[in-house]
Amino acid sequence: MLPTIAWQDSDIVMIDQRKLPGAEVYVTCRSVNDVAKAIKTMIIRGAPAIGVCAAMGLALGAQRSKATGTKQFTTEFQRNSDLLAATRPTAVNLFWAIERMKQSFADGALAGESVEQLKARLRLEADRIHDDDVASCRAIGALGATLVPAEACILTHCNAGALATAGYGTALGVIRGAVEAGRKVRVLADETRPFLQGARLTAWELVKDGIDTTVITDNMAGAIMRAGDIDLVVVGADRIAANGDTANKIGTYTVAVLAKEHGIPFYVAAPWSTIDLATPDGDAIPIEERAAREVTHVGSVQLAPEGAHVRNPSFDVTPSKYITAIITERGIVQPPFLENLRA
Repeated sequence: MLPTIAWQDSDIVMIDQRKLPGAEVYVTCRSVNDVAKAIKTMIIRGAPAIGVCAAMGLALGAQRSKATGTKQFTTEFQRNSDLLAATRPTAVNLFWAIERMKQSFADGALAGESVEQLKARLRLEADRIHDDDVASCRAIGALGATLVPAEACILTHCNAGALATAGYGTALGVIRGAVEAGRKVRVLADETRPFLQGARLTAWELVKDGIDTTVITDNMAGAIMRAGDIDLVVVGADRIAANGDTANKIGTYTVAVLAKEHGIPFYVAAPWSTIDLATPDGDAIPIEERAAREVTHVGSVQLAPEGAHVRNPSFDVTPSKYITAIITERGIVQPPFLENLRA
């Protein structure tokens, strides 16, 4: 299990996912501002990992506080919450984790806890959020493995692995769970343009695990499906609306439509914290637009000419009609999602 994010004494250390697979570099965050920057610049990414990181960031900010009174400490905590909430708009786990930390803070304040007691409470809650995420991923992996045939070629898009979570992964958790259950698995990893999370991160994780992995360009998926070489698709999610519409990395919608056309099961694997019952459907999910440079450049190499207009939505929405099932730690949810997610 990769050390995506962890405490090191009173600092937070995380692997810099921008540098993979060329170098394994670790970044130390010593302030809540460092944590916010890490999320914003994609040093850490993946919806569950962002949520865990935000929770740990709030605990870190609390530890660094010089406040002596509860009123000042509360003001600082709210300011830090707002700072982290503004980093990325699509991944609902970010807001879920912040709200969970706010509730723990409110419970402690209501009980009359001192500043030092509140600091300890927030650190404990952040650790619980971290550990809960790992446990959720392992449960998702075990449940998802039951959907994988004895021999299977699995297509995945983007990175929903240990790097995108506190450990083990969601979509890659299903793959790992299938391998641990004795399934013979091959993986096709979409490279996932423009940031190449599939080629850089998913392939890196699976190769380290010794799982048979082939990287393909995003526009190869349809032809390979038509050739009959893909048995199922499993992806992660950044937000799942009440009706099952799912936001995931840009390109996921295309894969889902192709899978439907070719009669291939399309599964979404995500912890319950990714499900947003307050958002009615995919049209209400905010889609992050990122910098043009991610499209025009690969590293320092410029691919597109100066003056060309660029669009860079980081996510798209897959309508629920294309989703075979949603795999959560609470169980495998089948359509109709509007009724079954609430149930």
